[in-house]
Amino acid sequence: MPRIGRLVIPNYPHHVIHRGHNRQAIFIQADDYRYYLDNLVECKDELNCRLYAYCLMTNHVHLVVDPGDDSESLARLLKKVAARQTRYVNRKEGRSGTLWEGRYRSSIVCKDTYLLACTRYVEMNPVRACMVSHPSEYRWSSYREKMGGGPGIIDRDPSFLALGAEESHRKQAYEKWVLSSIPEGEWERIRESVQRGHLTGAQKLEEEVAERLGIRLELRKPGRPRHIREK
Repeated sequence: MPRIGRLVIPNYPHHVIHRGHNRQAIFIQADDYRYYLDNLVECKDELNCRLYAYCLMTNHVHLVVDPGDDSESLARLLKKVAARQTRYVNRKEGRSGTLWEGRYRSSIVCKDTYLLACTRYVEMNPVRACMVSHPSEYRWSSYREKMGGGPGIIDRDPSFLALGAEESHRKQAYEKWVLSSIPEGEWERIRESVQRGHLTGAQKLEEEVAERLGIRLELRKPGRPRHIREK
């Protein structure tokens, strides 16, 4: 049976993690973060991707990206932005070699049940890492932008737009949501899904994806490959 190494489908949000090689620092100075974000915006617009959330940590990045109509756009986006950052860092530091892990990790996210949870997971990363006490204090995530600050580079995702008829109402509802108590097991499920390349969502999402691709998904236990079977 054929294997799926990384499952990507059009017009679905994907939670992406890309780490530095051997967990080395990618961003050191403010200009490093700005350079990455500038290229991320340029490339996502060029490839017609939608960026719903981001968080740039010292040695890795979290993104929530919808590739639009072309599933290949996600890989192209990550490849172009990573290559530019590598050239930038190597030139700046007078070095050569890779900056990133060879493969980014990704997980398709259920729009209805897990998109808000996933953006919260991404934007709360600095709080979980004890870098700040509130997500608004962290400069390099999309949370500040959703609250009215930041560079204005994200696209409003459907779950965020559904929080209210007016932007002010959406901001209030989202802030309350982000700071509310996290259901037991939610963060672990999101983390496990992106690390293993599983779907982030309920059984309904698996059925939707399988029907769309014309396959039956079989999710294996840790350490086993995920296969597809023809119907």
